[in-house]
Amino acid sequence: MIPDSIPGTLSCDTLFHPFVGQDLPRLLTARAEDRTDHEFLIWVPFEGDVQRWTYGDFYRETCRLAAGMKAEGVGKGDMVLLHMENCPEFLLTWHACSRLGAIVVTTNTRSSEDELQNFLEDCAARVAITQPKFESIVKKAGPNLEWVAVTESDVGARPDTPRSGDAIAFEDLRGDEKDVPLLEAEPLAVNSIQYTSGTTSRPKGVLWTHANALWGAQMNARHTTLTPDDIGHVCLPLYHTNALCYSHLATLWVGATMVLQPKFSASRYWKVCTAHHCTYGVQIPFMLFALMKHPVPEHHDFRLWGLGAENPGIVSEMFRIPCLGWFGMTETITLPIISSVHLAGREMSMGRPAPEYDIQVRRDDGSHVDIGESGELWIRGIPGLSLFAGYLHKPEATAEAFDADGWFETGDLVTPNDDGTITFNGRDRDTMRVGAENVAESEVERVIQAVEVITEVAVVGKPDPMLGDVPVAFVQTIMPTPGIEEAVIAACREKLADFKVPVEVRVVDDFPRVTLGKIDKKHLRKTLADEVGEFSPS
Repeated sequence: MIPDSIPGTLSCDTLFHPFVGQDLPRLLTARAEDRTDHEFLIWVPFEGDVQRWTYGDFYRETCRLAAGMKAEGVGKGDMVLLHMENCPEFLLTWHACSRLGAIVVTTNTRSSEDELQNFLEDCAARVAITQPKFESIVKKAGPNLEWVAVTESDVGARPDTPRSGDAIAFEDLRGDEKDVPLLEAEPLAVNSIQYTSGTTSRPKGVLWTHANALWGAQMNARHTTLTPDDIGHVCLPLYHTNALCYSHLATLWVGATMVLQPKFSASRYWKVCTAHHCTYGVQIPFMLFALMKHPVPEHHDFRLWGLGAENPGIVSEMFRIPCLGWFGMTETITLPIISSVHLAGREMSMGRPAPEYDIQVRRDDGSHVDIGESGELWIRGIPGLSLFAGYLHKPEATAEAFDADGWFETGDLVTPNDDGTITFNGRDRDTMRVGAENVAESEVERVIQAVEVITEVAVVGKPDPMLGDVPVAFVQTIMPTPGIEEAVIAACREKLADFKVPVEVRVVDDFPRVTLGKIDKKHLRKTLADEVGEFSPS
């Protein structure tokens, strides 16, 4: 499944790469042997007791789960849908699938039934594992699933709707760990799939190999200077690369400890992090804004936060925690641009190019920008190792993502600075960032366009001080239609995840236009930005 049609890029299968003879099960096995009694996972639910797993405990539980899944027919190459919020069962299933040679497909739990149905049809998952609150939507979206396993609780809480009688109890998926010996290592075999929003109307399945996951584990641990003594705090969703790779896999690589919560909670953050002596964590803007409303403890153990921007003044002043700037995508596995804990860079920059990647910043005509000039970020690495292996069932989209020399087009605008750092300027593609989620404008437009009487639609992001952007829809109709705004919102709520639903619908007589009658979205974005005024964390 490694694409071989990316010109000018070395194919990983022709290289003596760093992970020959290795895979994820062997990494976990190694940690279970050399860090047997060291705590790997501390689960801190909002309801229920704190639970702890040593590396040895976690390994044995993973093997037993893999044996149980094998007994239910899951084997090498099978697609397993994992539709879960943060919980220990998520990580156990992820590693159990790796042990079996199965491919785990992680999906956003805020997805609508229509979106989930598309994921299931695209990946052809045989089975699914989920939580009680999602059992109904998973079964409706996947009527052809062979079986659905459901956990006993919803991230530690008693479920409002208990597991149905025809679902397999997750707790019953247990067998003899001796029934799942290590398979022959295939580092270039596909390990997992994450669906990510792009500029097309439907999210694409991003293929990661075992080598991709190991690369992410090693590089992220190196860039964040993690050690076996670190205790990381994880509250961002595990179905995204940030928590899954930057935190979880990096922790596993060095044999450190991870404190896992169901999701971010500003009111609980400092209590949990101080109680468990967390030394490392990851922040995104809306989390910082929320934490600013709560007192910072006089003493804490944090030595570092990953943020995306290097040492913003307000963070240094209020939280007294050094912050790494960085840039990464699901397709890049790890961080092609990263600041250093040892070498200060420009405040609010993303850092400098990581030595493992080639970086270019280009104008629209393909020429390179000058220092201080904004342009589009392009990245080159090795598909299947330092870059994703391709898009599931979409060879054309995979080929289109690269130029003739193997450079990957990110769609992000950046500015190179005279000190070697790079500053993020926004997105070039029609994609907005809503909190921690990427939203393709065209995906929202597809749903709205199907609403009766609408002739044309444009969705753009409106600046928001907490979430970064929120979707706003501009629509044109055949005739004046009372209630059209409500109809658009209702259609979006039915077909899309909640964070993709427009916060506002504006009916317009006409759109601003550019060449060939194309809607001028830059003008619409500027209009919205002018209305709210510019904002900054500082």
